[in-house]
Amino acid sequence: MIAFIEQFSPIIQALMGTLFTWFMTAFGASLIFLTREVNQKLLDGLLGFASGVMIAASFWSLLEPAIELSHDMAVPVWFPAAVGFLLGGLFLFLVDKLLPHLHMGMEMSEAEGLKSSWRRSVLLITAITLHNIPEGLAVGVAFGAAAANVEGASVASAIALAVGIGLQNFPEGLAVSAPLRREGWPRGKAFFYGQLSGVVEPIAGVIGAALTILMRPLLPYALAFAAGAMIYVVAEELIPATKCEGHSDIPTLGVMFGFAVMMILDVAFG
Repeated sequence: MIAFIEQFSPIIQALMGTLFTWFMTAFGASLIFLTREVNQKLLDGLLGFASGVMIAASFWSLLEPAIELSHDMAVPVWFPAAVGFLLGGLFLFLVDKLLPHLHMGMEMSEAEGLKSSWRRSVLLITAITLHNIPEGLAVGVAFGAAAANVEGASVASAIALAVGIGLQNFPEGLAVSAPLRREGWPRGKAFFYGQLSGVVEPIAGVIGAALTILMRPLLPYALAFAAGAMIYVVAEELIPATKCEGHSDIPTLGVMFGFAVMMILDVAFG
């Protein structure tokens, strides 16, 4: 599989990788055709797993290559990774303050962003869609870094990142479609909007790969930016969502398992 993907340009590689992550979002959303109610403990465990995957991917697939690449720069080795990481978090923080959205498990009165008359369902979809952007960007930047022959970056490690992001997208698709179904939406409509939240990932992936290739000096900043944005999503959205029903052990174990799976994927493929 790796040899097959390597024959394509990094833009196409990024598109293929993020189409897979979108497919996994759609796959998760499709479970709504099987049941109206989703076991909350199971969903919390899956969201914890997603958090662990993103934390591990942020270091092994993004921050570590960013630090390695910084050895040849005129600034301190830690500088690009630290600045890019903080800028990634700051970017999502600012978007959170502007774009109307509602985190999973929260009431309408707790909606964030500018005041809006949008319905609860639209606000939920907006939140997940917004937080899928850094995931697509991370996959695109990883393939771009591999094309730029960055030490520690390879097509294999980019594929591992795409697989990891895809695995954690599965519960996110379900986390969007299930609340919509509970609110009385038809299964088809709930599925459509659940998978739609992942459509931004191929777009962000292609943009990330293109920018990485065109602006190689900024590559360590771009890698760290994607990592910072993903960690912001974990801290702001995923982990708090697992605590809404009072469960703690299951999502915590999910985080540990997800971290281990992503670490194994990256080290084995990388």
